[in-house]
Amino acid sequence: MVGRFRWAAMFPDEVWEHVFSFLTSDADRNAAALVCRNWNRIERRSRKRVFVGNCYSVAPTVAVRLFPEVRAAVIKGKPHFADFNLVPSDWGGGAEAWVEAMAEGWPNLEELRFKRMVVSDDCLDLIARSFKNFKVLSLVSCDGFSTSGLAAIAANCRNLRELNLRESEVEETCLNWISHFPESCTSLVALDIACLEGEVNASILERLISRCSNIMTLRLNHSVPLERLVGLLQRAPQLMDLGTGKFSARHNPQLFSRLESAIAGCKNLRNLSGFWEPGLTYLPAVYSICEGLTSLNLNYATIQNPELVKLISRCKNLRRLLVMDLIEDSGLVAVASSCKLLQELRVFPSDPYDAAEPVSLTEQGLVAVSAGCPMLHSVLYFCRQMTNAALLTVAKNRPNLTCFRLCIIEPHTPDYVTQEPLDTGFSAIVESCKDLRRLSVSGLLTDLVFKSIGASANYLEMLSIAFAGDGDMGLHYILSGCKNLRKLEIRDCPFGDKPLLQNASKLETMRSLWMSSCSVTLGACRQLARAMPRLNVEVINESGRGPLVAQPDNCPVEKLYIYRTIAGPRTDTPQCVWTI
Repeated sequence: MVGRFRWAAMFPDEVWEHVFSFLTSDADRNAAALVCRNWNRIERRSRKRVFVGNCYSVAPTVAVRLFPEVRAAVIKGKPHFADFNLVPSDWGGGAEAWVEAMAEGWPNLEELRFKRMVVSDDCLDLIARSFKNFKVLSLVSCDGFSTSGLAAIAANCRNLRELNLRESEVEETCLNWISHFPESCTSLVALDIACLEGEVNASILERLISRCSNIMTLRLNHSVPLERLVGLLQRAPQLMDLGTGKFSARHNPQLFSRLESAIAGCKNLRNLSGFWEPGLTYLPAVYSICEGLTSLNLNYATIQNPELVKLISRCKNLRRLLVMDLIEDSGLVAVASSCKLLQELRVFPSDPYDAAEPVSLTEQGLVAVSAGCPMLHSVLYFCRQMTNAALLTVAKNRPNLTCFRLCIIEPHTPDYVTQEPLDTGFSAIVESCKDLRRLSVSGLLTDLVFKSIGASANYLEMLSIAFAGDGDMGLHYILSGCKNLRKLEIRDCPFGDKPLLQNASKLETMRSLWMSSCSVTLGACRQLARAMPRLNVEVINESGRGPLVAQPDNCPVEKLYIYRTIAGPRTDTPQCVWTI
């Protein structure tokens, strides 16, 4: 440490550790670690949380050795396109090496969050036996484990506060795994079991919830009967986040009255979700708590207008809304009129493959919400038609957007009024929304829109492209621009070797690049791997053309995944994956 910073060396390490405790973001801590060797050493030893965006970017043993005092870890595995079944099921993302390294080097670990990882029952058993003060286990979009592994967690993690299984695939081998929570367990604050397919023993669950007087989040699966939901709510009136399960039964006035009373008693409810169905006669039971809701997740609810409008129009303080396109334009007009504090909107397709009787959801619903909700900053919108004029209006209305993901279901769909590409509209989004961090584009697009994105989207971190572009220049514009790009996902685009090789150095500043059904050849991948040894260049070949190592340079690549790593090529690739 030199010059005016020499005074900093006068302070003992304990002082700097205390100062660093106020740095909550990874970026700030990383920046502090670069100041000098002493700060690097102090930061490493004082870091309590780590985030690994790609489980293969660093060896688990190295991460554990670098940060010996970690209490909380977030590890992500498979690429994002795994959510769309574009990644082979056996691609990798196994959690075993991470759990083994953590068990040996982080005995004081309290929180572990995996996303898109393959987590075995052996992993869960090792977690349950290794960390004496373990409090949080979150498995989001994970697979490979069963309720037997969950039983081990329940039985051994005596201080467990949160168990989150959101959108995971769980094999149900232990029917009453919840009974493995000991009678002494009173620590649960959050329990999300909505993804489970089988029945849950409601009596055992009721006893658990009764003991855990501080539970705030309870998300049930579709098997919990409505009368049991009433009992659970009566035992946990302090709930702030409720997933009601299927929420259906033959109408019974007495049951309706009991449900309405139980829900009204949950005066702190802020988040509500459920697997609700059309014609749900019990839906009015939730009306009493609607005004206090800040989040409403109807992603798996098939209720339609006018039921949706009656519900949402009562949610005056809603900040976050997830809903199917069954809401239609008229429902989104109601959202624009009633939900003035809305910050995030996600509209999912109810049946993306049925174009015979499409719902009445168009660009008009999006325009209405952009005009009526001044705090809106995040949008995910599935629809079948769009116009440049609508996108221009959205850009004008909401320059504060930080996330804009538009998914037009039919590929190469133009502006349905003018039949022109949607270049002008998407260009307006990136040019007006200066703080845009995430963008998904779709519809008929030429390289002109990528020129605008490369030049204007200076803070963009994640970009998804599908069925778009004219040729290589589109990819060149993106890689040579977009200064802060971290993740780039591309499918079914005419992008080839030239821009990939010309902008190879940009890939070392990014976390990952995914390309599938593009125009990349094996020869370009080989050149890239030789030129950039710190990148793992993975070619995925599921067509069975034989060993990739024997294929010629002009062989087209089906799928390509490139990511930055300090761990070198991984050793667990299946036959269809070749690390060049």
